[in-house]
Amino acid sequence: MDVSSPLIHDGAGSVLRSRSAEWCLPALLLLGHGLLSQLFPSRGETISLAFLMLIPLVTALVCVKRARESGTRRWMIFAAGLMLWSCGMLSNLLVRLMLGHANDESSLSLLCFVLYGVPLIFVTASPADESWPVRLVDAALALSLGLLFFAYIFNVATMAGTNPEGLASLLLILDLENLFIALFALARFCASRRAAEREIFGALTLFAFLYMAAAGFINHTQESAEYGGLADLVIDLPFVGLMLTVAHIRRRPGRNAEVPLRLERIVHALSPLMLPAMLLAVASALLRRHSDWAVAGFAMATLVYGLRNVLAHLRNLEERDRLENLAQIDALTGLPNRRLFDETLQREWARARRMNYGLALLMIDIDHFKLLNDTLGHPEGDRRLREVARALAGCATRASDLVARYGGEEFVAILPASDAAQAGRLAEIMRTAVFNLDLPSPAPSGRVTVSIGASWTAIPEPEGWTQLLGSADIALYEAKSGGRNTIRLRDA
Repeated sequence: MDVSSPLIHDGAGSVLRSRSAEWCLPALLLLGHGLLSQLFPSRGETISLAFLMLIPLVTALVCVKRARESGTRRWMIFAAGLMLWSCGMLSNLLVRLMLGHANDESSLSLLCFVLYGVPLIFVTASPADESWPVRLVDAALALSLGLLFFAYIFNVATMAGTNPEGLASLLLILDLENLFIALFALARFCASRRAAEREIFGALTLFAFLYMAAAGFINHTQESAEYGGLADLVIDLPFVGLMLTVAHIRRRPGRNAEVPLRLERIVHALSPLMLPAMLLAVASALLRRHSDWAVAGFAMATLVYGLRNVLAHLRNLEERDRLENLAQIDALTGLPNRRLFDETLQREWARARRMNYGLALLMIDIDHFKLLNDTLGHPEGDRRLREVARALAGCATRASDLVARYGGEEFVAILPASDAAQAGRLAEIMRTAVFNLDLPSPAPSGRVTVSIGASWTAIPEPEGWTQLLGSADIALYEAKSGGRNTIRLRDA
């Protein structure tokens, strides 16, 4: 008897039921739109407008749900664009119900149809990993674009419809907007390696190309047709396609992809150009009709994008400084690392030769540290390292002194303009400070102690810093051989 067979059949049935449910809502909406508008031709226009308002609204809610599931805010911005589109159809419906206009779009609906693209442009143009001031500037550019659209639409349209003189340029603006969104969404999808980005940009790309095709068909072949015909179903297709895409994403989440690094960087760098480019295009369309608005658009595109570049450059400088700091700081102790110590020692040696003053160096080693690690464990050993590092750094009170981690349990200190007596005094202060921490240790003394080797030179010679370092190392060896928890001094 095959006991696994019922489970297999039940699993397959669950998948089929799940897929059927995913298709059910879009299919019902599309079928209901077509059937009801044809079964009741006298109310066909009102029914069609109601569905054209409802379907984008449902799609927006699907995107909101996806945003909550994935934690990706871009889905919410996408949904905002769809809701604007739905508001455009609601405006058309209200105009026809209250004012009785049977043809043409109202100026408010046209504004909504154009503004719907602004959130979508923002999604593709503003990288999510930018700092919040940069994204705020991107939002200001998107708002400026919306204001120019507002000026343009209410210049060529009235509540009764669009004047024929401005219709051609209005369609051009719509076509350009749709093309920009589709191409930039495709570019962002091709250049995205993270699964969450590929999901949102993949869905946006499919929707944008479907919408561009549907809008081109309706705007350029059905411009004189009234709502209520079967051609209206074409308008539903981008939104229905988006619903099915989101359902597919929920069922089969995407994976990270391998993307050429150069392509990713190029698209990431070009994406912020989309908003100012669209702003300049709309400003150019306004130039002959409203030169003041056009000039404002040009100025906004130039100044705000310039501000964006300044903010992005500042962020890059801060990131560079942070990385440089990380490259010079020991992660465990927070002290300067071996690299910064080497650079500082050479620099201070050259300065000592120019200024003709002495230079001292301390090399410090924690006694019996291997025994401490083996007995108490490495986490406890790391804690001892951090506490000793704080104590040593606290002893160097001059701004010119540098205490660094040399490696392992070894520390070093550079003491510019110091003689042997000063080096010996600071070494004793450091030894005592560590001893007084009274950190338990399996060492014979029962506490953590340090041995210190000090070297000093009064007349630095060319490239003599290596001899200074070697002398300090020998002095440290003598201190450890002499019983530990002690200090030895040698001339370089």
